[in-house]
Amino acid sequence: MCGIAGYLNFRKEPASAEIVRRMTDAIAHRGPDGEGYWIEDNAGLGHRRLAIIDPSPAGHQPMVSRDGQVVLSYNGEIYNFRELRVELEALGHVFRSHTDTEVLLNAWVEWGEACVGRLNGMFAFAVWDKRENALFLVRDRYGIKPLYYAGWGSTFLFGSEQKAILAHPAARRELDKKALLEYFTFQNIFTDRTLMADIKLLPPATIGRISPDSAGTGDCVLRRKVYWDYRFREPDGPADPREYREELDRLLRQAVSRQLVSDVDLGSYLSGGMDSGTLTALAARELPYIKTFTCGFDLTSASGIEMAFDERGKAEAMSARFKTEHYEMVLKAGDMERCLPKLAWHIEEPRVGQSYPNYYAAQLASKFVKVVLSGAGGDELFGGYPWRYYRATVCRDFEDYIDQYYRYWQRLVDNRDIKRIFAPIRAEVQDVWTRDIFRDVFLTHENALDRPEDYINHSLYFEAKTFLHGLFVIEDKLSMAHGLETRVPFLDNELVDFAMQCPVNFKLNNLAEIVRINENEPGDKQGQFFKKTKDGKQILRDVMRNYIPDDIANAEKQGFSAPDASWFKGESIEFVKRVLLARDARIYDLFDREAVQALVGEHLDGKQNRRLLIWSLLSMETYLERFS
Repeated sequence: MCGIAGYLNFRKEPASAEIVRRMTDAIAHRGPDGEGYWIEDNAGLGHRRLAIIDPSPAGHQPMVSRDGQVVLSYNGEIYNFRELRVELEALGHVFRSHTDTEVLLNAWVEWGEACVGRLNGMFAFAVWDKRENALFLVRDRYGIKPLYYAGWGSTFLFGSEQKAILAHPAARRELDKKALLEYFTFQNIFTDRTLMADIKLLPPATIGRISPDSAGTGDCVLRRKVYWDYRFREPDGPADPREYREELDRLLRQAVSRQLVSDVDLGSYLSGGMDSGTLTALAARELPYIKTFTCGFDLTSASGIEMAFDERGKAEAMSARFKTEHYEMVLKAGDMERCLPKLAWHIEEPRVGQSYPNYYAAQLASKFVKVVLSGAGGDELFGGYPWRYYRATVCRDFEDYIDQYYRYWQRLVDNRDIKRIFAPIRAEVQDVWTRDIFRDVFLTHENALDRPEDYINHSLYFEAKTFLHGLFVIEDKLSMAHGLETRVPFLDNELVDFAMQCPVNFKLNNLAEIVRINENEPGDKQGQFFKKTKDGKQILRDVMRNYIPDDIANAEKQGFSAPDASWFKGESIEFVKRVLLARDARIYDLFDREAVQALVGEHLDGKQNRRLLIWSLLSMETYLERFS
C-alpha cells in the first residue's frame, strides 16, 4: 500500500524532479517506508512506499521494465500475484523481486490493458508506456483505492490524494458548488466530481489514457474506458440453498486466506458484529493470536437507540473465543472536536457517514500492525439494509422506482429545502438536478424490472456503486493517514461474482411479506419493515454460524456510529454552537444562515434528529478552513 503522484507536460517542457518530490511529500503519510521518482522528458512519476510484501529494496518504485519501455507507480495489493507470476515466468519473464508490483509491471508488458481483467485485488496505478507514448491511470473494480486527476492548461496531474495535485504550481483551488449541492443532498458524491473544481476522481473499474500525441491541441483530456461493472441478477434456473451455502462457505474461507498474505504484522478489526467476527474467526485459524481492535463509546449521556452503539462487550467475548490479542479504546464526546482539523485534512472532503470513529480505529490499529482486515462490503453484497430496499420493492416501472428510492436517499437536504438552503449560490447551481444524478447511476445496469426481486437487485447495485464506494474512499484516507493498509476480504472477485447471482430470497427473509403489504395493505403496517431488523444477509448468517456465536449471527444490524445525536445536544452542544452559530462561519457564504440555523436548532431542541446534517456542516466548515 502506497501513495502515487505525477504529471505530464504537453508543451514538451522537461518534468521537474523537485515538483514531483513536492507532490509525493504532500502524501508522505501514505508511504513512510521509502520514496522514489522517475523523470524522463516531459513525464514525471513519484511514489511513497508502505512496504507490505517483500519490503526489501527490490520493491522500490517507480519500477521500470527490463527493456525500459514501461514505468509503473502502483498503490495496492494483487492477491493472486503468485499465480500470475507462474504464468508470466512460463512466458519468459524474469523476476528480480518477490513483489506483486513486479508481477503487475510484467503483466502490463505482456498483456497491456487486458491484464487488468486478470487482477484480483485492490489497486490504483499509473503506467507510462513508451511503446504507445501514453500515460495510463487504472483503478480497481470496486474503487477500494482512490485515484484523482486534473488538467490545467498544458499540464495533466494525478495522485492518490487531492493534496498531491494541489502541491503542483499549476494547481488552482476553487470550490465546485455543483458537487457541494450533490453532497448536501446525498451525503455523498455519486459523480466523478470532488469539492475541488477541476479535480476528478477516476471512477472504479476504469482505465484512463492520455497521450501528448492524441491530445494534439494541448487539451488535457483523459479518455476513459470502463472494464467491469456490478451486475446483480437472479439466477437463470432453480437454486439449491444447500449448494449455495456450501459454495459461500468455501469462497469466504478462500477470500480470507488470500488476503492474509503479508511480510509484516497483520490484524483485524473486531466490531462486535457478524462480518468482522467471521473474518477474525477465519483469520485466527491461520494466524494464532492475531491482533484485533475495537473502538467503543462512552454512553453516559446517550439515550434511545444509541444506548446499543457500544459493542465492546461482544467484541471482547469473541476475542476470548478466538484467542486474539485484543486492544480497544473508548471515544468520548470531545474526541470529535479534537480530531476534526486533522480528519478534514486527511479525508479532503466529507463523504458517507460520520467518519471520525474510523479515524481513531485506524490510529489504534496502526500502533500494532501495518495491515488490518475489515468487514466492509458484506452488507452491500448480501442485503444487509432491508429497511432501505423495502421502500422501493413494488413499483410500477423504473421511473416509479427512482422516485421512491430517491426520496429515501435525500439524507441531508431534500428537494423542498434546496432553494432555501442554497439561496446564496442558487444561480450557480440551478441547472443541477439531483434526481437525474441519482437516476444516472443505473445507466449501465442491465437488469429487467419484472419482479420485486429485480428492484431489490437494482437497489443492491445502487448501494454498491455509491454508498460502498463512498465508504471505501473514506476508509482509504483514514487508514493511510496512519500508514495502515486496510483489506476487505468480502470484495474478493470470486466472492463478489457469487454474491451478484445469489437469489434475493436467500438474502432477505421478509420479501414476500413486504410485497403483500405493498400490494394489498398500504399504510402504516409497512413501518415495521423500515426499521433496523434481523432480516437481511440470511445466507451469510447461515454460513457465519459455523464460526461465530448464534447471538451474533442472529443480531440486528448495528453500524459503527458514535452516539452523536445525544452528544450534539448534550456534551458537544457548545462546540456545535461555537462553529455553526458563529457570525463569521464560512459556510454562510454558501448556505442561507437563517435556514440552516433553524434546522440545527430543531436538533438542539430535541425536535428532530439531524445528526448527519450537523456532522456534515461541521465537516464543511472545517474543510473550508483547511482547503480554501
